[in-house]
Amino acid sequence: MTEPKRVAFLGLGVMGYPMARHLAKAGHDVTVYNRTQEKAQRWVSEFGGRAAPTPAAAAEDRDIVFACVGNDHDLREVVLGEQGAFAGMRFGSIFCDHTTASAEVARELAKVGKERGVGVLDAPVSGGQAGAENGQLTIMIGGDEGTFLKVEPVIQAYAKAAVLMGEAGAGQLTKMVNQICIAGVVQGLAEAINFGQRAGLDMEKAIAAISKGAAQSWQMENRYKTMIEGKFDFGFAVDWMRKDLGIVLDTANQVGARTPMTALVDQFYAQVQARGGNRWDTSSLIQLLQKD
Repeated sequence: MTEPKRVAFLGLGVMGYPMARHLAKAGHDVTVYNRTQEKAQRWVSEFGGRAAPTPAAAAEDRDIVFACVGNDHDLREVVLGEQGAFAGMRFGSIFCDHTTASAEVARELAKVGKERGVGVLDAPVSGGQAGAENGQLTIMIGGDEGTFLKVEPVIQAYAKAAVLMGEAGAGQLTKMVNQICIAGVVQGLAEAINFGQRAGLDMEKAIAAISKGAAQSWQMENRYKTMIEGKFDFGFAVDWMRKDLGIVLDTANQVGARTPMTALVDQFYAQVQARGGNRWDTSSLIQLLQKD
């Protein structure tokens, strides 16, 4: 338990909606903002609190303002715009961003926040929609330790782990590492299942045999059944993954890191999009192997 805070949550998508719910159920006073006001009003009708017409209005008199929006452009608009969150935030308050974005925008917001007397954390999450719904997200955080320690008890409402990785931008860089790992694991799992099916194996038995050994992964445990069945409506969308991998590849070029596997899997996801799979989950890579 932690002392109730006055908080705002900006962005009620598939992640933000349940994350804000967890804050309300933990006893915090929650104000929400969403670009589509009807969704914000629906959230309030379910969980209480209030809906604000702009990010600035949502941020007024709040101890902590959380955000989870689409990309760098959306983030700048909702934070730095004329009616953005910083326009309403008071000196000494904290902005905690759960958007998966670039390290550059994280550092930009931290710089502007410091000038305004606002603490800023970049805090992208891992765990997908199920993790958000169940309050079991892993959160990678960039920013100063003092700000982190003030926010950590509050985000425990929806986090199973929250780790301070370093200065501003470090959270986003860690999320990029996460996405590189996922891209390789999903492609490997897709190839393994397709290989086993074509070789005549019972893949339910095959996965049961290997899933407790060195090949085990979250993706294997949670996606192998739907991959075998060719169903792709259960997780992180291809469009979102391509956005994330684009950030990874841009950053890799900046820091001089070779990421050939990531670039290849990104191309595979582009092929999935070309087949109309923009909203399929990331395990849909197997579809490229099963259907020419």
